[in-house]
Amino acid sequence: MKGLLRRSLFLLPVVLIPSVAMAAEGKISAGDTAWMLVSSALVMLMTPGLALFYAGMVRRKNVLGTIMHSFIILCVMSVVWVLWGYTLAFGPDIGGFIGGLKWFGLNGIGAEPAPAASTIPHLVFMMFQGMFAIITPALITGAFAERMKFSALLVFTVLWATLVYSPVAHWVWGGGWIATKLGALDFAGGTVVHINSAIAAIVAALVIGRRKGYLQEHMPPHNLPMTILGAALLWFGWFGFNAGSALASDSLAALAFVTTNTAAAAAALSWTFVEWLQRGKPTALGAVSGAVAGLVAITPAAGFVTPLSSIAIGLVAGMLCYFAVNLKTKIGYDDSLDVLGVHGVGGTWGAIATGIFASLSVNSAGANGLIHGNLSLVGVQALASIATMVYSAVMSLIILKVVDWTVGLRVSEHEEIQGLDISQHGEEGYAL
Repeated sequence: MKGLLRRSLFLLPVVLIPSVAMAAEGKISAGDTAWMLVSSALVMLMTPGLALFYAGMVRRKNVLGTIMHSFIILCVMSVVWVLWGYTLAFGPDIGGFIGGLKWFGLNGIGAEPAPAASTIPHLVFMMFQGMFAIITPALITGAFAERMKFSALLVFTVLWATLVYSPVAHWVWGGGWIATKLGALDFAGGTVVHINSAIAAIVAALVIGRRKGYLQEHMPPHNLPMTILGAALLWFGWFGFNAGSALASDSLAALAFVTTNTAAAAAALSWTFVEWLQRGKPTALGAVSGAVAGLVAITPAAGFVTPLSSIAIGLVAGMLCYFAVNLKTKIGYDDSLDVLGVHGVGGTWGAIATGIFASLSVNSAGANGLIHGNLSLVGVQALASIATMVYSAVMSLIILKVVDWTVGLRVSEHEEIQGLDISQHGEEGYAL
């Protein structure tokens, strides 16, 4: 009897192991949660980084106004996302187009596992995605820097985030048609963030019009060290942006971390050497602009391609974005801080490059691209990009017209000459 009892006790852990393992499945992971909290903070830092990046490139009289654009969007979108932005983007699907209002005001969202990432709390996933919703409209502000009313910015941000950002985020990440029916890949926001914001930016630049004196007087950056610091903070935060999009502290996050850094470096070198060959001197502004172009381009591909592929993506991004930015003065449009040239061109190249270089051997949840025998993925990626462009352009135009008819988009000529710091905020960036 004692022998039987001993054998039973010996076998008891073996019997219990499967049930313990099953009970652990789908439960919150402390490691994943910690990584996603850090990633959320890193992405949050990108918006103040963007503020410095943009502010260094404007004239001295607009430095505070430009920083204020990003800072106030951080505040506005933090509230909008909690109230209705998140549920429109990630709520229960309605026709593949938009999320329902089930989670309005974060109703029912707490410590339970997130639907899209079962090892982290729903609140953490919501917050991580909220940081993307913050920086996307902030990117747009680079196109109309130095000439938009502060009141118009506030109204535009709320309407654009509600009617453009949330639906597109739902299409790609929230169970909408681009992901489920089209099957396009976007690891961390090539279409949702970069193409979406760039198209809205160029529409805004065209609707608002050129800055007074554009192409007639020199408008150099007033503080390049500020811009370089901002670019460094963007690069730092981008590790959360891309590696955090693995939604876990795992090997996929490690891959995205490596591809992000590698593509940024390759693009910075590419831009630098092309500029050096064409203009005779490599500039600091060119180097940091190239790094941002590489970060933009690798965003949709970060978790689907190899590190070697990320070098190719970065090298092409640096060259493409350099030439795109230099077309601006030849065509004549005034995209003040080159949102279209960097985020539009870089984001589009990144989406197409995902279709070229993606590999199932890297990520079984993705697909094989062109170099692995699947030409159709390039077409799918192009279609997703075009759909985002068309929707963003049409809706942004409507929103801009509504804002212009109500509060007015542009400051007066006197206020523009005076500078946004004084005319919109009653203060100066430098006491000299």
